[in-house]
Amino acid sequence: MTQPHLFIVDDDRSFRGYLETLLKSMGYRVTSACSGEEALGALEDGLVPDLILLDIIMEGMGGMETLKRIRQTRSEVPVIMLTGVDQTQTIVEAMRLGASDYLVKPFEPEEIEITLKNVLEKASLVEEIRRLRSLLDREECLDAVFSSPKMLAVDEMIRQVAETDVTVLVEGESGVGKEVVARRIHALSPRAKGQFVKVNCAALPQDLLESELFGYERGAFTGATRSKPGKFELAAGGTIFLDEIAEMTLSTQAKLLQVLQDGEYAPLGGKENLRTDARVVVATNQDLEEMVSRQTFREDLYYRLNVIRILVPPLRERKEEIPALCEHFLKKFSRQFNRKAPRLPEAVLKTFLRYDWPGNIRELENMIKRYVVLRDERGICSELGAREPPAPAEIELDFSNLLEDGKPVALKEIDRKVAAMAEAALISYVLQQTGGNKRKAAEILRISYKALLYKIKECGLDG
Repeated sequence: MTQPHLFIVDDDRSFRGYLETLLKSMGYRVTSACSGEEALGALEDGLVPDLILLDIIMEGMGGMETLKRIRQTRSEVPVIMLTGVDQTQTIVEAMRLGASDYLVKPFEPEEIEITLKNVLEKASLVEEIRRLRSLLDREECLDAVFSSPKMLAVDEMIRQVAETDVTVLVEGESGVGKEVVARRIHALSPRAKGQFVKVNCAALPQDLLESELFGYERGAFTGATRSKPGKFELAAGGTIFLDEIAEMTLSTQAKLLQVLQDGEYAPLGGKENLRTDARVVVATNQDLEEMVSRQTFREDLYYRLNVIRILVPPLRERKEEIPALCEHFLKKFSRQFNRKAPRLPEAVLKTFLRYDWPGNIRELENMIKRYVVLRDERGICSELGAREPPAPAEIELDFSNLLEDGKPVALKEIDRKVAAMAEAALISYVLQQTGGNKRKAAEILRISYKALLYKIKECGLDG
């Protein structure tokens, strides 16, 4: 069993050295920092300790301010405050800010050993409760999501691929549950006890995505004062889930291709390649094949990813799941907001079943959250009715220039040209209805904003 990782933050060099030696002799893994600023930097760079020992009085940023900032980003990590004097008021304030316990220097080895044991046991119990609640939420969600014939077919494929380490490409519109599928693949695999590490490729600036995935060595760039492990390293023995894979730059795609081909990658500034055995699951809401044709996605990477494809259908094609999903989200948010779970009025459910949900499960989840908080039945029904896309106008097609110079034209060529005409007419119509709002038009047409911009240019509607 891996020993707990303790993080000492103290500006007294001699005491810090003594405490580090003492804790290592007790079998703990130990990292230390000499200031609040250095500690926050280490946590921001990815350090994940099981417990922090934080001195109250330090030069520069004091322990109380450091504690406040730690609590903003790492609320789950227990913190034991260290003080040279028994200041009741300061200690009470530290406990109010979220400290788990305190020790007054100097202390006996037995005293810190008992305190560490108690705090770590309590933190472990809290984490287990959180894990069980999360597992309950996830199981309830899985029961709801995998209740339609289409999703039962998806689940059957998941069970088949989970037993292997093959790379999986999960496709589907935004909000359909691609992450749920990825987590289920992990949970049913031999890697279930390993880490499931998610990376949203669209949420990070592309110049930072590479360092986030592969890590970096100290001095790799300005501000890299220490080495940082990448997500591939953290996912060792588990699964790494790369969401929105289409947002990767071509250069990052090249490094990912190397990982898939050779199981190796080079951290930024590193002199040697590192090996990884993380299983890779990727997801996208875009047409990668079309991106390959436009040379915005690497063809060799596409064929590496396109081994096992799982297409998650949109919610409008599996509306029979809506009642079960509503029940799940009602329970979830009632627990979260400490409220009695309400019954969903029949009028709201009927509205939900009529609506096409362009935002899919995520949109439904947010609507249920709103209902649990506000109970605004009329407002929800009215708003969803207003969101319904306008019916497209009759499309008039001109076939006159399909036959050039009286030459025969293959039927499939006519089909292709007519489809292009229809697409251009529909895009033009929806743009008119939205007053030229391209993001709203993309939502109504159920394509990505980038795809719409490309089609507008392709159809000559950008003039």
